[in-house]
Amino acid sequence: MHAEQGKDGGLDQAASAFLALRPRLFGIGYRMLGSVAEAEDLLQEVWLRWQKTDRSVVTDPPAFLARTTTRLAINVSRSARARRETYVGPWLPEPVDTGADPAVGAERGEALELAVLLLLEKLGPAERAAYVLREAFDYPYGEIADILQVSAVNTRQMVSRARKRLSAGRREAVDVAEHRRLLEVFLAAARAGDVGALEDLFAEDVVSYTDGDGIRGAARIPVEGDTRVAKFIVAFGPRFWPGTHLEWVEANGRPGVLISRDGTDLALLTIEAAAQGIGTLLWFMNPAKLQTFARSRGLS
Repeated sequence: MHAEQGKDGGLDQAASAFLALRPRLFGIGYRMLGSVAEAEDLLQEVWLRWQKTDRSVVTDPPAFLARTTTRLAINVSRSARARRETYVGPWLPEPVDTGADPAVGAERGEALELAVLLLLEKLGPAERAAYVLREAFDYPYGEIADILQVSAVNTRQMVSRARKRLSAGRREAVDVAEHRRLLEVFLAAARAGDVGALEDLFAEDVVSYTDGDGIRGAARIPVEGDTRVAKFIVAFGPRFWPGTHLEWVEANGRPGVLISRDGTDLALLTIEAAAQGIGTLLWFMNPAKLQTFARSRGLS
């Protein structure tokens, strides 16, 4: 093969290999960072490194690209945590429309639901990587150990610890149909200003998070407890609900509602619910995150 042809052909092969794996690599980055924009930037860096790599010595491109993506994601997650300290109010993972891309590059659905992504924020970067690679993508422990440069025994321990920490912070979720029913009942009670009906829907320790990054009207601290959350919802109702349009969407594998007024998205709302009732309300009001969600739906 002539040198010039080899170079062009090699780059074509490199691009083909990268594009074939891109959904999975994005899935790893998104679950590691909880941000679509950061995951996309991460993949751009992975592509640049892949271009510059001597690919003739890479025997397993998928393993090489997964390793590069994960290690870069660990580095980015450390700096991202520092940036989020300046965020105004609660920071929530960026939602994505999984109706268009049901798995966001995953072979399995774990570590995709927003409630789980929020819990993943409590893990250290390496522990989070081990959990994501194992639970969402079913990587063998030996391969995860190679990626993280730890022993296979240590990898198993990291995944086990992550599972325990996540299960301790989460009740068993209801199925999708019940999730939607509870959200429908919530919306009816919220718009009617029915405190009693809302209290009946909520778990005793319900928490309402509003991600607005300082936008006017967004609560800057979580609201906790069934009575407090019910009264909070009713208090802002008269200035929030009139004139709004509700559209059902799929956010991270679960039903959600996009709330708009006069063609402008105001909020995306979804819940976490278990047998005890609605345990978490997640309100996304940051315009940047709403725009990212619209883009994931192919609408912007």
